[in-house]
Amino acid sequence: MIEQRWYKNTIIYSLALDSFLDSNGDGIGDFGGLLKRLDYLQGLGVGAVWVMPFHPSPRRDHGYDVADYYGIDPRYGTLGDFVEFTHACRTRGMRVMMDLVLNHTSDQHPWFQAAIEDPESRYREFYIWADKKPKNAHEGMVFPGVQDSTWTFSKKAKAWYYHKFFEFQPDLNIANPQVQSELLKIVGFWLEAGVSGFRLDAVPFLIAADEKHPSDAEPAFDFLRRIRELAQWRKGDAVFLAEANIPPEDCIKYFGESGDRLHMMFNFPVNQTLFYALASNDTGPLREKLEASRDLPQTAQWAHFLRNHDELDIGRLPDDQRAAVFAAFGPEEHMQLYDRGIRRRLAPMLGGDRRRLELAYSLMLTMPGTPVIRYGDEIGMGDDLDLPEREAGRTPMQWSGERNGGFSPSDDPVRPPIAEGPYGFQTVNVARQRAQEGSLLNWTERMLRMRKELPELGHGSFTILPAPAHVLAMCYEFEDNLSVFVHNLAEERIDLKIEQLPQDCAQRPLVCLQTDHEIRPDAEGCYDLVLEPSGYKWFRLGGLEDMIEGDEPQADRPRKG
Repeated sequence: MIEQRWYKNTIIYSLALDSFLDSNGDGIGDFGGLLKRLDYLQGLGVGAVWVMPFHPSPRRDHGYDVADYYGIDPRYGTLGDFVEFTHACRTRGMRVMMDLVLNHTSDQHPWFQAAIEDPESRYREFYIWADKKPKNAHEGMVFPGVQDSTWTFSKKAKAWYYHKFFEFQPDLNIANPQVQSELLKIVGFWLEAGVSGFRLDAVPFLIAADEKHPSDAEPAFDFLRRIRELAQWRKGDAVFLAEANIPPEDCIKYFGESGDRLHMMFNFPVNQTLFYALASNDTGPLREKLEASRDLPQTAQWAHFLRNHDELDIGRLPDDQRAAVFAAFGPEEHMQLYDRGIRRRLAPMLGGDRRRLELAYSLMLTMPGTPVIRYGDEIGMGDDLDLPEREAGRTPMQWSGERNGGFSPSDDPVRPPIAEGPYGFQTVNVARQRAQEGSLLNWTERMLRMRKELPELGHGSFTILPAPAHVLAMCYEFEDNLSVFVHNLAEERIDLKIEQLPQDCAQRPLVCLQTDHEIRPDAEGCYDLVLEPSGYKWFRLGGLEDMIEGDEPQADRPRKG
């Protein structure tokens, strides 16, 4: 069954078409441009390409305001271009994932237009209505500070409609069986077009017991089961990855007790405590969230990330921890967003410090689950805080030092590329880093390749080893493999003793995967190693053939042969 669970040992690469590569000179990235860069992604080690919304849309919310679930925005190409793209990925051994927005549509969607035109239309019940403005209309907004209500009056419909997001994104009534039926058809359509996975947007809002949603959430959870059954009947290896910023203890409801609902979920609690650890050098809360993430069904999997296309949401951290993250990574008001997040990319947040960037990526890559990389993070792209809200981190991909960073020859690109400062495209770009042996791009490629050679990270069980608060040491076991990963978040060099590995490891060396040096255990079975400031090391347990009788324990010694 491991072969079918491809999502457990892959690298997912997230990109926005409009910002990736423009192939026709209109200033907007498209499927033609993405096709030209598939060899780049394959070489990087990417196993699945997650493409953000590409449907026809007014694009008032980056395409998440869908106007036609079955179409391709003409700016990106045609349905034929999309199928060519999925075929090209398949020939390279890569899979395609796409965003699936199920909880709301655009107010320009034909369903909503029919609903407001005719109260007798069957589409009226596709949405959630009220004759009077509910008293709680000013509660529960997704975008506080930008959005001021969750109910808006439609003059045509002569009624109030519900929208958890912006007023131009009316919520679908998921409790309506007809809505569920339509959404299942959409999933089936894109599976036939070559898609292998879906990133489900804002899944908790599909489950919410609001207004006409059922007060008993089980029927809504049952929809997750139905959508998975359909997908796996149509395409056995199809997967669903959920965006759900909820506590770990609630996630089992989304996976299903027997693993019959969602396959994957982003681990937001680990993401938030990881940034707290980077801000404070305290791994305690991170360890707690990792421990709380155990005991998943066999088919279930976490997805781990550093930054994504939204703000860094730290809203679930306690007040003191949230304040520490803001102080470290977003101290100025214009760096913050929605009273809960930071709208910067990773490299500027870490001050461009290569050591800390590597440490952060290494931490993410060695979390128990599947890594998700955001486009441009492999070269340390920056942000443009002059752009509004989440636009700051969505600037064009920087391919070269040529005009517009090689993204487009247009005089009017979809967003201005970063042209000045330490993150300008003349300084930070793929072509330049490809030619530099020690660049972040080449380092990332090596680390992704190494990560894919360690199935225990995706399939195995983990143990958090005893270590000081500023160190995270983890051990993974799967079949005959055992790996150890250690990270020093402090700014000083430390000596560390690794102990309490499984008993059958006695006298077998730990082999450093970055250097091929080995560390032999002492008489008590402990391993002594040294970590540099913001240092990290990946080890795998050596085989019996590496045991040499009579050797004295030595730390970090080169292997023979």
